[in-house]
Amino acid sequence: MKLKLVVIGNGMAGMRTVDELLQLAPERYQITVFGAEPHGNYNRIMLTPVLFGAKSIAEIMIHDFDWYRKHGITLHCGTDKAVVGVDRSRRCVVAKDGTEAEYDYLLLATGSLPLMLDIPGRDLRGVLGFRDIADVQTMIAAAASKTHAVILGGGLLGLEAANGLLQRGMQVSVVNRAGHLLNKQLDRQAAGFLQQQLAGKGIDFHLGCTISRILGEDGQIQAVQLSNGEVLAADLLVMSTGIKPNIALAERIGLECERGVIVDDLMQTSDPRIFSVGECVQHRGELFGLVAPVYEQAKVCARQLSGHAGSIYQTLSSATMLKVTGIDLFSVGDFEGDADCQVLQLIDHGLGVYKKIVLRGDIVVGVILYGDTSDSAWYLNLVKQKTPIAAIRDRLIFGQTPLAAAA
Repeated sequence: MKLKLVVIGNGMAGMRTVDELLQLAPERYQITVFGAEPHGNYNRIMLTPVLFGAKSIAEIMIHDFDWYRKHGITLHCGTDKAVVGVDRSRRCVVAKDGTEAEYDYLLLATGSLPLMLDIPGRDLRGVLGFRDIADVQTMIAAAASKTHAVILGGGLLGLEAANGLLQRGMQVSVVNRAGHLLNKQLDRQAAGFLQQQLAGKGIDFHLGCTISRILGEDGQIQAVQLSNGEVLAADLLVMSTGIKPNIALAERIGLECERGVIVDDLMQTSDPRIFSVGECVQHRGELFGLVAPVYEQAKVCARQLSGHAGSIYQTLSSATMLKVTGIDLFSVGDFEGDADCQVLQLIDHGLGVYKKIVLRGDIVVGVILYGDTSDSAWYLNLVKQKTPIAAIRDRLIFGQTPLAAAA
């Protein structure tokens, strides 16, 4: 008799865990999956190329409906299949339309929600996040018939939305509270290079301010007023000001939560029958928004569910690569440094190249590469493996290729 595994959340984290589990113990579970979107599991990271027009929705599917059938997995998907309750004593999950599924083990992978700031007028049509296929379809439809797009947030996702809408013919303005773009991934100097390049493509920037009011007529957005008083025309406002773990269900059913669902090193929640992975979790005080650590969690969780003990989750350095067409950008680790750090820099305005390496002693702790990211994998390994670089320090800024030639 197979054990019953129910997965709440049909996204990348939950389904990567299922993938790993099918490899480790294909016959161990009868698997049921609940997802609130009316699709199979797709690669959320690839929503940007869909917005650009470089990929179709079919091309970003990781698991189409046939895959679930082929593996004997029951998939309940769509808004009426969103899980609204879990009876932990009966070990039973209940969806919005009354669908029930019993479990021996439950995997909670509810992901995150876009932070929709509480700005007056945010309920107007044309105000949205950039989180799922429906958001992208709304943006593509707007670009076909409207002119002005405003993006609130100068982070990775905001810049990708800005570039995608620009490529679809809209006039795009980016509003960012911080004084420079990608302030979590770049220092001011690298951000200056980036802003210059994006402005050259036609994107308009309003930095060091935010949106104080959203203005509209007949329920449709028409403009935004900035905190400095300026008014920008807006047929579409994309809020890209971050994400927050989607923990409403976990809180409702009494799991221990702080900012996220608290998990231990085995990805187990406060209920030993319930595991959790992805952007909804909090592990040793940390939250997650990048795919690499989430996939690592999936691997650890699958080992626990398969009965192979001994694997624990440890947080790793995550690198950032920007997917805006024609821009090469990489950053990892502590790129600001502190009083105990030394900084190596190479700046070539003519070529538009900026390299910054932050050292603590003879260990690389942070790197920013702009304009030339050919050695990014090599630098990432130096950071992750804490490789002593004393012997190559004088050539470190030039990357791996000159080092190989000099050897």
